[in-house]
Amino acid sequence: MKTTLFAFALVAALSLSAVAANSQKPAPSIHRAGDSSAQLPQANGFPSTPPPLCRPCLFYGGDISTSNPNAAGMSDENTLLIVGGGYTYGAVTIPAGVTGHVYGIVFNIQADAAFDPLTATYDIRTGVSENNGGTSLASGSGNAIVQATGRNFLGLNEYSVEVSFPTVTLTPGTYWFNVEPQCLNTLDGSCNVFRQFVSNSNLANQINGTWQPVHQMYLNSSFFGFDFANWCDASVAGFNSIQCAGMSFGLRGTE
Repeated sequence: MKTTLFAFALVAALSLSAVAANSQKPAPSIHRAGDSSAQLPQANGFPSTPPPLCRPCLFYGGDISTSNPNAAGMSDENTLLIVGGGYTYGAVTIPAGVTGHVYGIVFNIQADAAFDPLTATYDIRTGVSENNGGTSLASGSGNAIVQATGRNFLGLNEYSVEVSFPTVTLTPGTYWFNVEPQCLNTLDGSCNVFRQFVSNSNLANQINGTWQPVHQMYLNSSFFGFDFANWCDASVAGFNSIQCAGMSFGLRGTE
């Protein structure tokens, strides 16, 4: 009898070990292999046609080039799988002599299921640096407007997700922006496996694309264990300097 119980316990322990070994934590990004020998994209010479949801468009960082070896998606999700969320922030520097009046933010999100509920949070910050979230100037949540871009990256369809809010006036300086759609419907099983990634940018169709400082994207996520970590930090995703250069997002507003 003791031998039987011991054998049962040993089998159970081995089974649990096998499950643990096969249950890996989701990765914070999806991306192609990367080509560090390529040059950083340049804003000059690209057409300027922002997403329809970013009109009027004060700034747009440009589209992802899905076939480019440096194309990537960065965790930007609050789902039943990624509990607590993964928040990716992109930066814009308002140049001297310009005052921006911003009343909406658009993120291009790669997703493999419906957004449910159809809401999104937003956050605008200053003073962000490695392991430092700076100061939030405006934050909240609102109804999300979602529109397909027609692009697909590694099996995920891309959508422009826009959230509006009372006008925020931005004087010259650098600001960091986040929009995060939700998938929190407990009755929808897809929210337990749902992933969302904000696209990086190759600057195609940019508007004032040079306003986005390179290498200033940050991930803030208790789930992944990062406190405003720069996406260029090798410990986050192993991106090369081009993959972590800039993000595909826009600011709806005017000067």
